[in-house]
Amino acid sequence: MNIGFIGLGAMGRPMALHLQRAGHELAVWARRPESVGDLPARVCATPAELGRCCEVVFTVVTSSADVEAVALGSDGLIDGMAPGSVLVDCSTIAPDVARQIAGKLGEKGIHFLDAPVSGGEQGAIAATLAIMAGGEAAVLERVRPLLECLGQRIVHIGPNGAGQVAKACNQMIMVAAIEAAAEAMRLAASAGVDCAKVRQALAGGSAASRVLDVMGERMVSRDFSAGIEARLHHKDFGLVLDAARQSGVPVPLTAVVAQQLNALVAQGWGRDDTSSLLRVLELA
Repeated sequence: MNIGFIGLGAMGRPMALHLQRAGHELAVWARRPESVGDLPARVCATPAELGRCCEVVFTVVTSSADVEAVALGSDGLIDGMAPGSVLVDCSTIAPDVARQIAGKLGEKGIHFLDAPVSGGEQGAIAATLAIMAGGEAAVLERVRPLLECLGQRIVHIGPNGAGQVAKACNQMIMVAAIEAAAEAMRLAASAGVDCAKVRQALAGGSAASRVLDVMGERMVSRDFSAGIEARLHHKDFGLVLDAARQSGVPVPLTAVVAQQLNALVAQGWGRDDTSSLLRVLELA
């Protein structure tokens, strides 16, 4: 198939390469041309041009506004994609924005899936992402072979916006677990106990988790170089709190974690790993 890709960052680039290696023709558009680098793909001048030459377009960009701009803005995908083509957005954005984009594209006969992913850069590289899809089931089945190039667990959550709701739930649980691991490591250290041994012991019990394995190790080794930039989780928690307010759902734990992320970003650590939540606790 002729596949388009927008968003060639830490996750998007390996995702695009997986699609190309599967035998699909790849075209790209990049806001920063240097991000294309030596990627062997057709480079388009605008999202509209990309849309004109592709049956399916993937986007993996940062914010709701970014997705709106490439999909609906001037020279956006909506101006180039043909009726029956599919936009698959793998970004993490607000559910209501996903629904709005789906509605606008639908007026032109263009299908939309909100399909945010979980697994981070390593999951993108290994093609082991978890993919949470919102949209029409038939459209998902049409592009499922493409998604299977990117991930191992593909779940149809429901109509447009439902994928983003699932991703919000994912972020709530994951980042709360990072905060819990940080608090545990801080308590161990303040008690004069070896944090590495505490982590080793916890990994064999009911507290065992991927977060403890990965983020706990970064805390023990004090390697806060970016694995997952904390600014992205900070952005995600803003979306989560907005969704909770709109739904009238109390999220007390999420609100506390959001405050810790605020403090982290205020310290200038937004481009460091989210395991830096430990450093926020050390400031007290």
